[in-house]
Amino acid sequence: MLETVVNMRTMEFMPQLAEPAPPICLHLLVVDADSAIRSACAEIAASLGYVVESTGDFGQARSQLRGRAADILLINLPPGSNQGLEMVSEVKLLYPQTAVIAMTSSGSVNAAVEAMRCGASDYLTKPFAMDELSTVLDRASASLTTDASTRQLRERLRLSQGLGAMIGRSGEMEKLYRILSKVAQSSHPVLVLGESGTGKELVARTIHAYGPNSQKPFLPVDCGSLVPTLIESELFGYVKGAFTGANRSKDGLLVSAEGGTVFLDEIGELSLDLQAKLLRALQEKEVRPVGATHRVPIKARIVAATNRDLAVMVEKGAFRKDLFYRLNVVNLRLPSLRDRREDIPLLAAHFLDRISREHGVKFTLSDEALRTMMRHDWPGNVRELENSVERACALSSGPILHLGDLPTQLQQQGLEARRAATAHANPSTESGAPEVATLADLEREAILGAIRTLNGDKLQAAKLLGIGKTTLYRKLKEYGIADPLREE
Repeated sequence: MLETVVNMRTMEFMPQLAEPAPPICLHLLVVDADSAIRSACAEIAASLGYVVESTGDFGQARSQLRGRAADILLINLPPGSNQGLEMVSEVKLLYPQTAVIAMTSSGSVNAAVEAMRCGASDYLTKPFAMDELSTVLDRASASLTTDASTRQLRERLRLSQGLGAMIGRSGEMEKLYRILSKVAQSSHPVLVLGESGTGKELVARTIHAYGPNSQKPFLPVDCGSLVPTLIESELFGYVKGAFTGANRSKDGLLVSAEGGTVFLDEIGELSLDLQAKLLRALQEKEVRPVGATHRVPIKARIVAATNRDLAVMVEKGAFRKDLFYRLNVVNLRLPSLRDRREDIPLLAAHFLDRISREHGVKFTLSDEALRTMMRHDWPGNVRELENSVERACALSSGPILHLGDLPTQLQQQGLEARRAATAHANPSTESGAPEVATLADLEREAILGAIRTLNGDKLQAAKLLGIGKTTLYRKLKEYGIADPLREE
């Protein structure tokens, strides 16, 4: 469709292909005493899909802003007057989210610079063409859209226990979320660093999910589990007959992403030869499939991850410096679980809730089990915690998970903590008086004695002790007794 718009240099109307409307319906206020320019700007902006109001009076503009704050303010800075600059400052003070574009005459560039200092995001120098106005409006629209997405993401963070599938409210995680809310809106490469089990792929998926191309594919590649030839064909693709078994041509993941995200997990495991090929692909934005003589353009965002120190690998010559800098545009270092222990209850509750839904049983942790988990260093990080919770649910005979349901190492830590607490509560006196056993100690020994007397028959032991079988099993778990006959 053809639309009639105005060339700002000649003030003549001419046919022009219609431009696409902005992604969201934005309100534009044009303030200029020159009625011809004001009308032309309003007509052009309306043709681009903006809701437009205009006025030639600064006082009227203030009234209109009080009635409805504009998304974009296109304001003329008249020479020899400070009214325009004063209004720019007022608008940025009262409506900080409004994007301000200043218009100045060709001889007053200093006014444009001053307007930028007062908070204007862009400027136009008169006379200007229609495409110049379209460009600055597009920039303002894109900036507003990004800022709105970031604010929504931050508000979602404030109201939730994490970001997407990421769980945690510790200071370390809050810092990570703030960076992610900005990184997600860009298309820059991201390098995710962290120990094994900290959730590097989850971070990559979160960046993709909250980014502008979330509807495009997310394609993960484990660089550490595939041989180099397979990685090359996975990333770059191949043509029919390139190698034995290549019965048809196949696009590589860098091509298949089509604007989505390619996640290169364990990037430090790539051979130097593949590093060189990947660098060339990222620099030239095209790949040559295996066995092909032609090149194919690519459009994909790269998120790489590793638990290795790439800077040290660069010094040793095991990783290309130029590829490191290409990938390290944005660097995210994930905290280990031991550095954010306050998130352990949240994470454990999240895993328990998922397992409870799957099995139809509402699992909960006993206080002692949770205390033990809080003390553990979790060398396997979140993955180890998840596995421990799943194991406890699988071995539990009831909805409450006790110390005896946890992995052996955690049971030992819990028992040691229990003995230390008992010793602290019942210290020996200086006169050598014997320690007094606690009721818990006496009960534990009574249970062990009964089971040993009956050669491990727990049902008969429960009857002998005058308690139910369920109570006996619960007591054994509370005391961390896995095998009563072998318990010292």
